[in-house]
Amino acid sequence: MTPAQRAFERLQAWPDLSAGRASCGTGRALCSVRDEIVHFHSDRDVDLHLTHRAIQRFQYDLGGSTAIRLVPGSRWVTVHLDCDTDVDLLLSLVSIALKAHQSRPPADRAPGPTGPAALAVSHGCNFRRVTVLPRAAAGEA
Repeated sequence: MTPAQRAFERLQAWPDLSAGRASCGTGRALCSVRDEIVHFHSDRDVDLHLTHRAIQRFQYDLGGSTAIRLVPGSRWVTVHLDCDTDVDLLLSLVSIALKAHQSRPPADRAPGPTGPAALAVSHGCNFRRVTVLPRAAAGEA
């Protein structure tokens, strides 16, 4: 079983989340009553929908993790799952995301740009906007 499959099975059991198709068109999603929270795009790459406020609050910690990729201006973070510790990190971040979405101010709910070019931004995930390098290669170059 891949790390993403383990994470999906664990999160699918949470009462605040329900499974569906990711709005970006690739993979499965777990959704709260209000928002899509997690997109599972591959066996190892997951996009997590945080709010701007949550990303700002935890930016230092998120940026220091080798499992996390941030895209400037995006409300989503990409989590690369290599091991059980990464799965545990994702579960903790999903808990933060659920809390952030429950308490986010109306200004953080704005859909953003409109039109066909805005689809990825409004649905927001980082799929195809992030390249995750294996951890061994990340420190090289």
